[in-house]
Amino acid sequence: MELTLTDIQTQIQDSAKKFAEAELAPLAATLDGGNGREGLLKNMRKLAELGFMGLNVGSQYGGTEAGVVAFSVAVTEIAKACAATAVTVSVTNLIGEVIQSIGTEEQKHYYIPKLCNGDYAGGSFCLSEASAGSDPSGMQTRAERDGDEWVINGTKMWISSAEHAGVFVVWAVTDPTVPKGKGITCFLVERDTPGVTVGKGEHKMGQRGSCTNPVIFEDCRVPSDAILGKPNDGFRIAIAELAGGRIGIGSLALGIATAAMDIARQYVNEREQFDKKISDFQGIQWMLADTYTELEASRLLLMNAAYLKETAQPFMKQAAMAKLYATEAANKACYKALQLMGGAGYTEEYPLERFTRDVRVTTIYEGTSEVQRVIIARELLREIA
Repeated sequence: MELTLTDIQTQIQDSAKKFAEAELAPLAATLDGGNGREGLLKNMRKLAELGFMGLNVGSQYGGTEAGVVAFSVAVTEIAKACAATAVTVSVTNLIGEVIQSIGTEEQKHYYIPKLCNGDYAGGSFCLSEASAGSDPSGMQTRAERDGDEWVINGTKMWISSAEHAGVFVVWAVTDPTVPKGKGITCFLVERDTPGVTVGKGEHKMGQRGSCTNPVIFEDCRVPSDAILGKPNDGFRIAIAELAGGRIGIGSLALGIATAAMDIARQYVNEREQFDKKISDFQGIQWMLADTYTELEASRLLLMNAAYLKETAQPFMKQAAMAKLYATEAANKACYKALQLMGGAGYTEEYPLERFTRDVRVTTIYEGTSEVQRVIIARELLREIA
């Protein structure tokens, strides 16, 4: 693969960086404090107008067609300023991609343009449940056929962007008589469909500007053409099609960690103790060297996974490796940055304490680090089977 960005990828990276610094960074602390939701929605609309909501989607559906590498670098730049915005950008892009990959032409032309142009402030995946997180095949949500309609009942948990999503991708058991995971179907459900209720937002440790809610389906009726993909093929969609989300979350984690370390690097080059800059101490220098090396390794793993996906090559193992390494390294980096800045980093005078809270969940959502290890091991053993 080519390790340097193309002109288009560089332009997208620069555009994301400028927008993030000018529009997102000033609002990030306000969002973290529980305010500024109108500003978030305005910024989401602006990002859509700039083409950031369909980076790997065809132009015939309103997308930018910039590819997966461009998506990765854009999410990283946005996350440096505001992780809450970055997660919405990542998930909304992925929803457009999934619909483009397996949807009907009618679904593609109806839903994807609304995601890309900002008519929908975002989209959400309704997969996880209280008893079905890392094991989605154990979901309890049901969809029963009633004439030409399907009736959905169940509750989904921890749904990112649920409060302002225009469309939900919903998984439900449609054939409970078959083995676990075999009778699950995927549906496209619009936010204002009768029977859909978005519950109270969760109070979270980090990424507080990104709403996370339960979504309840009570006798929610959708037409038969709301099925995304094939009936009873939903578990395969969850396993195969959502692997690209790991690239997004890994890129997000890289952005948060890079921002944290950049602040710490500047701080240690200005802070003096024992009559000299603390950056003159070898111990500090080695902390910088090790951490930035790990972040560069994260970037290269993400670039490789993104390139493989963009060129339609198998990428599941590489995406899992990238997500595992980048998110674990990002957590270490934020705590390392906090250690470098000492008491100053622990205060709200600097955004570092927010970065440290924001990065923690990256090893959990879109598949925990433990699940990524299972995937990697499974793929490694499959290669020699």
